[in-house]
Amino acid sequence: MALGASRDAVRSRTEDKVVSLVNVERARRGLGRLEVDERLRRAARGHSADMARRNYFQHQGLRGPSPFERMLAEGFEDPGGENIAVGQETPASVVRAWMQSIPHRANILNGEFRTIGVGLHIDGGKLPWWTQNFGY
Repeated sequence: MALGASRDAVRSRTEDKVVSLVNVERARRGLGRLEVDERLRRAARGHSADMARRNYFQHQGLRGPSPFERMLAEGFEDPGGENIAVGQETPASVVRAWMQSIPHRANILNGEFRTIGVGLHIDGGKLPWWTQNFGY
């Protein structure tokens, strides 16, 4: 297996672990599981990579696209919300940070959301950048 392919597999497993932990939080409160949507994952990965490369931390891209525009551009027609984070080393630490933030927690526990896509970007040993997109 090529080195790039193994990195992609590790990244996907790490992102999927975040989804699993989010679903644990939802189950504790009687909420349904979120299903991974690859379009949301692509939008999330793209935003994490863009924030890392351009060294900014915000939902609105430096060149203008909003979270909803990014999700729509990937073909996801019913976007719902976005969480971002930087620096947390593990899936457990990023989910814990989001659960301690009122607006991020509200997205995770939104009972109307049905889908999720998590995007992780790590470049050259620098801090991990995380984006979590939600859809209806």
